[in-house]
Amino acid sequence: MDIGLYHWLKALHIIAVVAWMAGLLYLPRLFVYHVNATAGSEASEMLKVMERRLMRFIMLPASIATWVFGLGLLHYFSLAEEPWLHSKLGLVLVLTGFHHFCARWRKDFARDANRHTAKFFRIMNEVPTLLMVGIVLLVVLKPF
Repeated sequence: MDIGLYHWLKALHIIAVVAWMAGLLYLPRLFVYHVNATAGSEASEMLKVMERRLMRFIMLPASIATWVFGLGLLHYFSLAEEPWLHSKLGLVLVLTGFHHFCARWRKDFARDANRHTAKFFRIMNEVPTLLMVGIVLLVVLKPF
């Protein structure tokens, strides 16, 4: 095992996860504000720009980097045999699905076609936090 490569992949994976999570926690909060902005208003148009840039320049690259470095760790260091990792990957797949739902909701706002309430997005804002807690507990505690 090349311990230097392991540490680099792990560090880059953690950096990517932090950036991705920042976006996943912030974007639904922007949606809460966007629901209350009148379509076509200056506030609505500003939120559209913020949401698009957050998704395109932070969340998308960070999610790709998270997967690339995570799969690199899995491939190079035979971690696939770890039982806790299967549960972690399941939660990461759910997190990735949530990312795609956020992308869909962002496109709805861009078209002024949002169908959800501020309460819905407040609830959705908790989803990445709960998934993150599960993922971190699995990684740190390795319960099985």
